[in-house]
Amino acid sequence: MKALIAQSYGPVDQLVVAELPKPDPAPGQILIRLRAAALNPLDVKLATGAMKEIMPVRHPFVLGLDAAGTVEAVGDGVTRFRPGDEVIAFTHPVGGAVAEYALALDGPEVVARPQALSPVAAAALPVAAMTAANIVELADPAPDSTMLVVGATGGVGSFVVQLAAQAGVRVLATARPDEVDYVRGLGAAEAIDYTAADTVEETLRAQPGGVDVVVDLINAGPGLAATAAAVRPGGRLVSPAGGPPAFERDVTAAYAHIEASEGLLQRLVDRAADGGLAVEVGATYPFAEAQQAVADFVGKHTRGKFVVTF
Repeated sequence: MKALIAQSYGPVDQLVVAELPKPDPAPGQILIRLRAAALNPLDVKLATGAMKEIMPVRHPFVLGLDAAGTVEAVGDGVTRFRPGDEVIAFTHPVGGAVAEYALALDGPEVVARPQALSPVAAAALPVAAMTAANIVELADPAPDSTMLVVGATGGVGSFVVQLAAQAGVRVLATARPDEVDYVRGLGAAEAIDYTAADTVEETLRAQPGGVDVVVDLINAGPGLAATAAAVRPGGRLVSPAGGPPAFERDVTAAYAHIEASEGLLQRLVDRAADGGLAVEVGATYPFAEAQQAVADFVGKHTRGKFVVTF
């Protein structure tokens, strides 16, 4: 089979499409023939070695965590699916999704794809939507509370805005001028143009004293301290990246991760299929252009998800 691989740690321009053996599903595994695969920042970090100290990978490393496709075969013990079923999967840790075939573990990481969701939209869901759900759970916002979402137009951010707004939170979302209508359509009460003014200053102007929660999807480590200045004393900052355990002015920190807990992916897929959760795909690429997809994903600003199709 063909797959997009990193032969060693290095920049994304060293990624290549190569021939690899088609995998066989072990007990408890599902082999998926891909129809679409989405890209995530974690894919790039794993391929380049940015996370090799905490999440090392074996080479050749096949990129991709989000998959939508058709079940090709199942391993012993798998009874929920059979060949021919259409599924959505989070493939970590057994298989890379930017390939003609990928493995996934039978469990909450794999769910049936509803007909209402195209393979492209389905592939854009798992990592971003599950991360967003975990972020909102960590934020634990009360109805009528306030939340600033930094990075609101990206894959994770678009889901955070929707889930928080649907929970009754007043969301302030960073956006470029041409994205104001988009974030308002997601449920944001106010858009902050980060290209024209300082995000923290604009947030404090709109919400004197600070917001209850900041969700920062852009900064990491010490860089989070600047964004934490938009949080009221006693409030919280939530990020999917690492950083300090707390900040000045009694602002606590919480760090989210991808967790395919029982039923979570299914609930998110059901909401998307029913129209209650919008899935934004900013760009699609045929598999023959997978390397270019990753290069553009790293180098361009496009709202929503990048998806490779097969």
